[in-house]
Formats: sequence, C-alpha cells, structure tokens
Amino acid sequence: MAKPGAVSSIRKDEAVPAATQASTKANSHGWEPGSVCVACFSFNGEKKKDLPFAKGDRLTIVRPSNVRPSNSKQWFLAKDATGREGLIPITYMQQQTRGGAHPTGDKMNSMPCVHPAPLPHSFLHHPLFRAPSNSGCTPPLLLSETPHPCAAEVAAGREGLPTSSSSSSHPQQPKGVGPPPREKMDSMLWFHGKISREEAEQLLMPRSDGLFLVRESTNYPGDYTLCVSCGSRVEHYHVACHHGQFSVDPGVDFESLPKLIDYYWTDANGLCTRLTYPRLTSTALAMKEQEFLNCGRVINMNELKLGEVIGSGEFGDVYLGQYNGTAVAVKSLHMESSTLQEFMSEITIMTKLRHRHLVNLLGAAMGEVLYIVTEYMAKGSLINYLRSRGRAGITKVEQITFALHVCEGMDYLEEQNFVHRDLAARNVLISEDMTAKVADFGLAGERGKGIMTKKLPVKWTSPEALRKHEFSTKSDVWSFGILLWEIYSFGRVPYPRVPLKDVVEYVEDGYRMDPPELCPSTVSSAMSACWHVEPACRPSFRDLRRILQQEKIRDDLQKC
Repeated sequence: MAKPGAVSSIRKDEAVPAATQASTKANSHGWEPGSVCVACFSFNGEKKKDLPFAKGDRLTIVRPSNVRPSNSKQWFLAKDATGREGLIPITYMQQQTRGGAHPTGDKMNSMPCVHPAPLPHSFLHHPLFRAPSNSGCTPPLLLSETPHPCAAEVAAGREGLPTSSSSSSHPQQPKGVGPPPREKMDSMLWFHGKISREEAEQLLMPRSDGLFLVRESTNYPGDYTLCVSCGSRVEHYHVACHHGQFSVDPGVDFESLPKLIDYYWTDANGLCTRLTYPRLTSTALAMKEQEFLNCGRVINMNELKLGEVIGSGEFGDVYLGQYNGTAVAVKSLHMESSTLQEFMSEITIMTKLRHRHLVNLLGAAMGEVLYIVTEYMAKGSLINYLRSRGRAGITKVEQITFALHVCEGMDYLEEQNFVHRDLAARNVLISEDMTAKVADFGLAGERGKGIMTKKLPVKWTSPEALRKHEFSTKSDVWSFGILLWEIYSFGRVPYPRVPLKDVVEYVEDGYRMDPPELCPSTVSSAMSACWHVEPACRPSFRDLRRILQQEKIRDDLQKC
C-alpha cells in the first residue's frame, strides 16, 4: 500500500481531488463546505489541531484552511461522524461518488492489465529505436544529479513537449523556476513524458517488482506520476512539484526528480516496493544500441556458428561457437525478453573495458535473438576448477597466480572507475593457458548507488552495499577478500557454519571467517584487511596487487 500522502493518480474520467490547487480553485473542483470525502489512508495527526482518521472514514468538509500552509499539502477544516472538528490533509482524501461508493487506496490503484505489443525483433530496423548520429559511448543507466526545477507552467509548454490546453488556470510559476531543458529531461532515462496511465501500465509489462517509470501527470498539469510495478499490478504515485521541490510523501521534498528516485531506490518508505530498475524510453534503448554500433563491435550472423550448449548465464543459454575459425563463447537472449535492458547494459559496459585479465568482448550479433560473443575460456569457472581438482590437484603457485590475475583485472576496473558488484569465484573464468579473467558484468557500473534487479549475493557483498546499496571499489575489495577465501579453501561456500539469514547480522556484529587451513600468513592478513568494517580503511587493489606479487615471488623461489 502506498505511503500516506502519496495519493495515486487516477483515470482522467474519475473524480480528481484538487489538493494541489489554491483553496478557491479547490472549491471549484467540488471541495465545497458540506462535501463528503472518504479517507484513502489513515492519518494519526501531526498537531493538536489535526483531526485523526482511519482509512475508509467519511468526513465532512467545513471550509479550506490557511492555518498550516504547506508546499505539499492542502489543509481543510473537517468534521467526523461524531461531530469532532480538526484539520485534515486533503491529499489523503477522495471525494465520495454520487452513489455513495468510495474507492479505497487499493481500488484506485487496481487497474486491468493491458498486454503490450511485443518488442520488434530487431532494433536496427525499427523507427522507434533510431538514435542521434552523435550518440557517444557513455556509461549506461546513469541518473542525472543535476537539479531539475519543476515544469509547472504547462501553458508556456516544455521545450520539445506538447502543451496542454487545460493549463491556463494553473498557478503562475515562481520567478526563476522554469521548465527543465529538453536535454536534462532526456538524461533521465526513465522519464517517458506525456503518456497515459494505460500506456504506462503497458510499458511495465511483464510485471517485475520495482520496475518503474515516470510520466507527466494527467490530472495535475506540471506535476509528475511515478508508476511502479508491484505484484500483478501497477501503482501510480502523484509526484507534486512546487517551487522547484518534488515530493511523493508530504513533507519529504527533493530538489530534483533524480534525487527523489534515488531516495526510493534505497528504501520503499511507504511505496508498494523499493524501486529496482527503470523502464527505459525507446530513445534511451536506441542510444544504447547506437553506443554499441559506434564502438564497432557488430558481428555478422553469417560469420557466427553455434555449437553445443555449455552452460546457462544470467540471461539465457551459453553456446560454444566458432567465429572466423576461432572458438568463442556465445551468450543468447531473445529480443522480447524482460531482461533485454540489462543485457544491453552488459554489452555497453564490456565495450568500454579491455584488459588481459578481463574476459574480452568480441562483439554482438542482432536478430530475433541477441548474442554476446566473447573469447572462449576452455577450463570454465574458477569455482568449478577449484572444486573438481581439490587440494591434491592444485598447487600453491596456481592459487597465488589466480588471486593475482583477478587482482590485476580489478585494479584495472578501479582505474577506470568501474565497480563490478558481483566479484566471486563463480564469475572468474580460466583459459586454456591457465589465465584467470574476471567475467559477468551484468551488475557492473560506475561508483555510487546500485541499480539492481537481481538479488545481491549476500555472502560476497559488503555490509554497506547490502544495507545502503552503496557500491564502490571498496565494496569490491570486500568481495575480493571472500574470493581469496574461496581460492584457499578450494571452492568451499563462505561462512560454512552460518545460516544465510544470519550472515549480515553476524558480520555487522564483528564476526569474520578464519583463514582456510595452510593459507599463507600474508594472504590471511590481506583477507582481514579486505573485511574492515569501514570501507575507507580497506586496501586498494593496487595495494593488494603488491602484496600478492611478493607472495608469488616467494612461492616461485620455493618451487625452484
């Protein structure tokens, strides 16, 4: 259920409480003295003069009140069935219909599902997915931190957006606060502009908890609507905009839409669910494809031959293939899949990264199925290699070599300002010549708040990333410490005696794993340093690289 104050937007032909208008305008919309309204949310009262009520209670409007002016609430004096009077926030209320029936919060938000047309089989030949020719290779899914003043003056029209004929009665915008520039709106890849409620629900198919988009409000010109997929339905939250401040919950204001989105990304705080992933606009998807095309990594399907299935990845099957006479690994995804955005993001990230200890992207082929083509790593994942050979089949030199290779790859990511977010032995691959390379960039991105759709790997993820979704190189360093433990335990599952549900609590209380048996003291010390509770106190990958290089030199000398 939505948080009180975040009244969901409703259909154009249904009654709309004019809660954000001036009191005279509110009266013209039906909030006359004597009007009966129904509570969509419970309200406990904030001050002595307030009138508490429960969801479903019927209240009678006495008159508008200017006693408590607020940027995000319109207050009215009202009385309940017992005759008790007090102030109420009108944003919590819905006007009673003539027949006496009243929509509850659930009723207002419950809409029939509208199934969309399937995505086109190829973005390249569809007009909706054309991108500007000057689109560059930029990091995917970045949310602009530039403040965006609200676009309340619809009568003047937004740059590049259609105007509304019904906006003439909207209050004048404060001086110095104008509509956001077109380029700033385009930087918010989840902003779909002027679309209807039904179109929004269509775009949020198939349903996935936390999938969201933002559109212009149909009922409140100049405001916005946050549409969030939750369960089998979509909740619509009114984002009020006043004097350059944005709010879903009255009293919780933000200076920009991106900051509001960022807030609800880390905590649902009254929404039906925490935001997890944006539904990109068609323009944004086109930009992603153009980024890939600009990087010159498109493969002709006629040059790619698929062989046997050798595994399953995050998005679909992985094939052993042949490309120009060379063995390759091929990840597949059907173009209509709901994970298409993430798949495209992984491609975009991999085009920017090239290092001898990162799995190399050769290109992608696009058709009814989208394929990522990478170099083939003949010996498979590090975790399977460790477990299948065990203590008897793996030498100390191999252990420190694998650790050093991964550290060198992560040192490169650190230099490039990229965070992997899912570093573990299962996501490291081994080539025929025993080179370890970091793979699986499905969660990777620049430093900052995580944009997550799949569950975080609890046993590998740092406390600050689990609790606050704060990702940095230092959170990757924590994961690297766990990976070291995996290497020297020959592939055991971390925290072997701790139930998964208790891991976070144990770690936050100071519990740390003991080093595996026969683990070198320098590696044990490096593990402990990686697991410092304060991210700033953890070593850099450059520091860890020096430590492991010294250990490898010792092992090489002993071997001689």
